[in-house]
Amino acid sequence: MPTGGRALVDALRGLGVETAFGLPGVHNLDAWRAFPGSGIRLVGVRHEQTAAYAADGYARATGRLGVALTTTGPGAANAVAATGEAWACHSPVLVIATDIPSTDRRAGGYRGVLHETTDQAGFFRPVTKAVVRVDRAEQIHAEVIRAGRLAMAAPRRPVYVEIPTDLLGADVPESTAEPEQPTGRDGDISLDEAVAALAAARRPLVWAGGGATAAGAGELVARVAERLGAPVLTSYGGRGLLAPDSPCLVPLPPHAPEAGALWDDADVVLVVGSDLDAMNTQGFRQPRPPRLIAIDLAEPVTYPPDVWVQADAAVALRGVLATLPEEPRPAWWARPDGRSAYAGPEVDFLEAFESALPPDAVVVADMCIPGYWYAAFGKVAAARGLAYPVGWGTLGFGFPASLGAALSGRPTVALVGDGGFLYACGDLATAAQERLPVTVVLVDDGGYGMLRYDFTRRDEEPLGCDLGSPDFVALARSFGVPARRVTVDELGAAVADGLASGGPSLLVLEAAYTPPLTTSPRWYRARG
Repeated sequence: MPTGGRALVDALRGLGVETAFGLPGVHNLDAWRAFPGSGIRLVGVRHEQTAAYAADGYARATGRLGVALTTTGPGAANAVAATGEAWACHSPVLVIATDIPSTDRRAGGYRGVLHETTDQAGFFRPVTKAVVRVDRAEQIHAEVIRAGRLAMAAPRRPVYVEIPTDLLGADVPESTAEPEQPTGRDGDISLDEAVAALAAARRPLVWAGGGATAAGAGELVARVAERLGAPVLTSYGGRGLLAPDSPCLVPLPPHAPEAGALWDDADVVLVVGSDLDAMNTQGFRQPRPPRLIAIDLAEPVTYPPDVWVQADAAVALRGVLATLPEEPRPAWWARPDGRSAYAGPEVDFLEAFESALPPDAVVVADMCIPGYWYAAFGKVAAARGLAYPVGWGTLGFGFPASLGAALSGRPTVALVGDGGFLYACGDLATAAQERLPVTVVLVDDGGYGMLRYDFTRRDEEPLGCDLGSPDFVALARSFGVPARRVTVDELGAAVADGLASGGPSLLVLEAAYTPPLTTSPRWYRARG
């Protein structure tokens, strides 16, 4: 008779999972025993936070469900920060943790059982779409499938599943019945008011975000913009929806004054799948347009729309295209020159870095100055081509998330700083052991460059910003990962070599850069 651990793995197979990340512990070994022969690649990492970040990176690069497995108590707690990042960025991640044996649990009391907490699930409630606790072994299969489908249902976000450890080893009946598939929103959507406003607009603008990415709606966004003669601004979640040379794409972030002016001049803004959050709107300082239309499954709250079309972005945009006149309007706007106006060592770095990136590459950028520059001004050539922790802003995201993205089948580069890389540098062992095809570009400025900038711009002496770091090349090589130092002139060829190797590699560039306009000390919009 199969065990609860086998029921868990069978449920993951039923969800179409091919890759999972985790760390074994005494409480979850019955789950680990069930993976061999399942067809699911289980990647063992060196820290539970890495498991959740890698699951997030995999989900962002593929659009599929990311899975992280942890053990009880501190193992689960280690995954919370990474789960919060997935939550803030609408990433579909299933976090599966064990709890102490059900026979040891006493409601409302702490008994000192190994790894016990009084409410482990409480760690995850603020950072998940739902918390699912399994009480009986025969529930495992159905509840895991339900949780995975819930994570993937729009709007996508993480779901936490908790299973007492003794249930994983218990005998359960063979799982045959499939839980009911949750259905989407029923009924026809009404587009009349939205289309009428767009048709009457003289200066329409389209803002596209992560919801458009999740819906695979990049081509539809471009076609609607062409019909309207409208510019397209993209949030961080929308990078790569339109090709860098698309005539509709504004080749600058909305934080650049030239791009912000287009928002200010628009008489109607069509927002497709975006929260219009603080990081993209300079702390909500963008003025509300005269008329705002939102296409999103969740009701927008930061900029309440005049018209809300509650629908999947692709479905709604197809309806808009079917109703708008087929003759494209002339553009009312002039395309900005792009990042050439910001030429300097930072743009030189971007040019060198991008020179080796294939069109389908995924760049996983950390919260570091080079990552800020690429996320804002990089030429992201394909949807899901940028993974960036703008939601929670979790430093240390870049390298561990890239381990998951590397298993997407797309060329993967992690862009990190020296400070953030040290959060998870132990998982160089994972990259080497699993032969993960990721090239890490580490820009070493000797510390926390963004914090150093915050001090110096106020003519203050930096405190706590300068770091004693290891020899990163020697560190990587000690794990069996090829590594070398490069100059900017050598960077492109070195990245190309790393990607061609089919395994992990680390490139160290010693350089210090100034933050771009997308960082809050440099936002141009003043508080009203």
